[in-house]
Amino acid sequence: MNITFIGGGNMANALIGGMLDQGFAKADIRVVEPNADTADRLRTQYGITVHTEASAEALASDLVMLAVKPQQLRGVAGGIAPHLKSQTVVSIAAGVRAADLSRWLGGYGRVVRAMPNTPAMVLSGVTGLYALPQVSAAERDQAQRVLEAVGVVVWVEEESGMDVITAVSGSGPAYVFYFMEGLEEAAIAQGLSAAQARQLSLATFAGAAKLAAQSSDDVATLRARVTSKGGTTERAIHAMEAAQLKQIIVDAVRAAAQRSRELGDELGGN
Repeated sequence: MNITFIGGGNMANALIGGMLDQGFAKADIRVVEPNADTADRLRTQYGITVHTEASAEALASDLVMLAVKPQQLRGVAGGIAPHLKSQTVVSIAAGVRAADLSRWLGGYGRVVRAMPNTPAMVLSGVTGLYALPQVSAAERDQAQRVLEAVGVVVWVEEESGMDVITAVSGSGPAYVFYFMEGLEEAAIAQGLSAAQARQLSLATFAGAAKLAAQSSDDVATLRARVTSKGGTTERAIHAMEAAQLKQIIVDAVRAAAQRSRELGDELGGN
């Protein structure tokens, strides 16, 4: 499978590095990147072909990955549309709906929308995927193979599910970092050093996530096992429940999903 990336930014870098680690051949990966410094860095770092413009030669691939900012996508789509024949087009531009991208591509229907998150940069990401009806099973598999190089993928059959994925896993790392900030501040307030607080926070989150991933029990059960009656954890959980922390999280995710829908409307406007 040959892949062309349009844009050589952070997420493209993560995907390219992951693909090479997974055994993709350098000769099968090319990038369109107009910035000379970025283009040179990609050639040096990965030994792949980098084009400065989206020519027919550059786009002669099985899959075209649009790794540009959402605000740039309409212009990029207009530039590549004349060169599309049977390629699967995958967009990782947040908020842009597949139907709008298809329209900007002149009605081209082989479009997959993807929502990766930033842990993809360390090959631990999760990506939501949605495909237009014109995308075949084989083409869906192509998109999945690329995104699986940096983590796990979750398909949704209704595009509205992408707003939920955006709110849960796309924005989710920020929620985790925010909680970690609070945990570190609490540790420092109780007398630990900043270095100790960071070490404890990082190790606790990493360990808890690993335990949850490897356990057949749900997270509520795992939490209950840590929460001894009359103990320290129970006191902390009671404080969180008194503050309605769980409802706050539910409300926050709902707000993020609503904003994702709003961005789709804004970015897809004529």
